[in-house]
Amino acid sequence: MSRGRIAGMVRKEFRQAFRDPRLRVLMIVPPIVQFLVFGFVVNLDIEQSRMAWVDGDRTPASRELRAAFEASGRFTVTAAPESLEAAQRLMDRDEVHSVVAVLPGFAADLARGRQARIQVLIDGSNSNTASILSGYAAEIVRGYSGSRFEAVLNQKKMARGGALVELRSPGIGLEQRVWFNPELRSRNYFIPGVLVNILAIVTLMLTSMAIVREKEIGTMEQLMVTPIRPVELMIGKTLPFALVSMLDLVLIVVLARLVFRVPFVGDAWVLGAGAVLFLLSTLGLGLFISTVSATQQQAIMATFFFFFPMSMLSGFAFPVRSMPEVVQYFTLLNPLRYFLEICRGVMIKGSGVETLWPQLAALAVFGVSILWFSARRFRKRLD
Repeated sequence: MSRGRIAGMVRKEFRQAFRDPRLRVLMIVPPIVQFLVFGFVVNLDIEQSRMAWVDGDRTPASRELRAAFEASGRFTVTAAPESLEAAQRLMDRDEVHSVVAVLPGFAADLARGRQARIQVLIDGSNSNTASILSGYAAEIVRGYSGSRFEAVLNQKKMARGGALVELRSPGIGLEQRVWFNPELRSRNYFIPGVLVNILAIVTLMLTSMAIVREKEIGTMEQLMVTPIRPVELMIGKTLPFALVSMLDLVLIVVLARLVFRVPFVGDAWVLGAGAVLFLLSTLGLGLFISTVSATQQQAIMATFFFFFPMSMLSGFAFPVRSMPEVVQYFTLLNPLRYFLEICRGVMIKGSGVETLWPQLAALAVFGVSILWFSARRFRKRLD
């Protein structure tokens, strides 16, 4: 193996790539644009959800509860119908996403220490949105209930002249702490997945198209009659796109911090090591696609044929633990799953090698195996 021939092939590939306006744009611009689009679009956080408020009690206590909902920043009361039937019509017309109904006797029940009842109706046509809104509403009600209990306790103390008063809370005290993502921002969960998907699609497409392009323009035969060996040709073809992918990785991480405020609390070298091992798999798969494709159009179709199942089974949009058990076993053969776990672990949790070594080892095995198989097939096609 000659370093000089490989270096010459790498220089030739860079010159050819940056001389082609389409390929030059494809290497840098689409990953950034896709990242920004996905970063703004893929967001499950719900802000200012439209709510209808049905107040059947009309007391200061019910108005305080409404103020608690509005002060949360999650809900905006856009209608105050007189009945649940009128509120249902608003929900049928998609004018509101939820309805809170305060039943008569709400304030009286609170004053007597009984359990006060309210109804929260949520549009369940979008199950994910309904689940999030339900959690928001439950959190607000718990907070209001706790504040009311403290107010009653203070009143009892004042009535006893400041003496200690034994007063039992009508419920269970609950203290919640959210680690790693205390603000529960969905972007912190999704953007590392966007990073993984962009790196995968860029490396797959660029590698497969670069080699197929040599076939289409008739220069592959010229390369075969030169002293360059198949393994040197393979390294010279894949190494430039590995370097471009690492540059894309740095750009996307920087944008994630500056634009979307995604935390990065781990070590950058762990993420870089995972990216290198991950690129072995994607570059090897792109090399394999190039051996089964005769045109660039076929290479693009084959790339998407491999990419979409891998993306769906990576845990990017749907947690792996929520998939059927049989499907979960298939995800063990997916390199995207392991690199996604590394990205989320490093960026959000600050995990190190002592925690992520199984994922790193799996990527190493997959990367070496896929690249070895694709390289053998590539050499066989050239020979």
